[in-house]
Amino acid sequence: MTKRQSVTCKIVAGFVAAALTCASTPGQAMTEPVDPGVRSGTPGAGTALKGLSADETAFFQDGLTRFVEIESVTGGQNNGLGARFNSNSCQSCHAQPSVGGSSPAANPSIAIATLNGAKNVVPWFIAQNGPIREARFKKNPDGTNDGGVHNLFVITGRSDAAGCNIVQQNFLPAGNPLTGQNGNPNIIFRIPTPVFGGGLIEAIPDSAILANMNASSNIKKPLGISGHPNAHLSGNANHSANDGTITRFGWKAQNKSLLMFAGEAYNVEMGITNQLFPQERDETPGCILNPTPEDTLNFTTPATSTANQNTAVVSDIEAFADFMRMLAPPTPAPDTPSIVNGRAAFAKTGCVFCHTQSFTTGKAIASGSSTRPSPALSNQPVNLWSDLLVHHMGEGLADGITQGGAGPDEFRTAPLWGVGQRVFFLHDGRTTDLVKAIEAHHSRGSEANTIIERFNRLSITQRQDIINFLRSL
Repeated sequence: MTKRQSVTCKIVAGFVAAALTCASTPGQAMTEPVDPGVRSGTPGAGTALKGLSADETAFFQDGLTRFVEIESVTGGQNNGLGARFNSNSCQSCHAQPSVGGSSPAANPSIAIATLNGAKNVVPWFIAQNGPIREARFKKNPDGTNDGGVHNLFVITGRSDAAGCNIVQQNFLPAGNPLTGQNGNPNIIFRIPTPVFGGGLIEAIPDSAILANMNASSNIKKPLGISGHPNAHLSGNANHSANDGTITRFGWKAQNKSLLMFAGEAYNVEMGITNQLFPQERDETPGCILNPTPEDTLNFTTPATSTANQNTAVVSDIEAFADFMRMLAPPTPAPDTPSIVNGRAAFAKTGCVFCHTQSFTTGKAIASGSSTRPSPALSNQPVNLWSDLLVHHMGEGLADGITQGGAGPDEFRTAPLWGVGQRVFFLHDGRTTDLVKAIEAHHSRGSEANTIIERFNRLSITQRQDIINFLRSL
């Protein structure tokens, strides 16, 4: 584009990404596309899959109820907020644009820090208008590898945690609270991953992921694209060390299943022990206030209970997994000419070599003695825009953490469905600007370098169409 111009944009019909219109006047240059921001309108997410049976719907609703519950240290059934924790509810982290999503625009962590009399100091990287973050340390004080989550808060001072007196983790020196950058160099951050469509992702056959990995290798290799499933076992893709099958959940595809994802989060994020992770993460005397594991299947249910007796038996982590498993994927916005052009440009540029548009599930979840698979989960399209592989993303995004076979600069290709209503981007939430998130894919050692260079050579209109397409998802 050679003519210099300034551009004024407005929102049309309540849909930012698809209805971005610009009126130009001579004088100044528009040299970059603009992220119109979070798509307005109804969320289009947070509902159950279509075609669930009555029983599946009951388990979905039960899981949703537990997903939004606020946990305490002692008190109700299955409660037991750990001595060290990041949050007190699944929903607090998975709220945007609805239950099951990602970090909301208004950070709930600030209120949680002092809830029930707790005396936590809000860490420097938790801002009112910044993302929810978990903190991992790269190294231990002796220089050995750490990589684990260091919780933000402690229960010391809470009215339901009498007798526990432990000190909150020190995260200083401080950096930029919004980007999380330029602070303590030993700390890296992760923001919540959305769980929409989790059951569909779980039901994709390994063979489909491997076939897609091997497809178009003659084109991908010259582009520097060589993603693999998070290999524990000699060069295989994202393979579980336990059974050799492909893992697919989490920023580094480190978790095999939704149940594993739920069990880990319950203990790591809330400190609630469960039948997958039965020991407390901090066993300081005076701070173990409940028998462990705190969350178990319910061996007996109250005879007077009005709840569905089937759902009442399952543990919280099983209920969370049921909710995520039967949670529908986000609904994209209707097509416009810009979206259609952007989708085509996204493919032609080569973004689809990692952000694969679609898979199809196999036969999934035959309940009880039935051999009939769930219609809602079986043989269904999964339009997630991800290959579920891990790729080298270069020095600019490297977090220095190894999980399974995913190395210090490797991350799972983030599914793009729902990105139109997401607030924060990249694994650490360093930006709210989708254009900057794309640019961050380019750095020394990144498999995306050639693709980003292609993107940058597109016309401004073509790049804007891609941004509008992404904001339509």
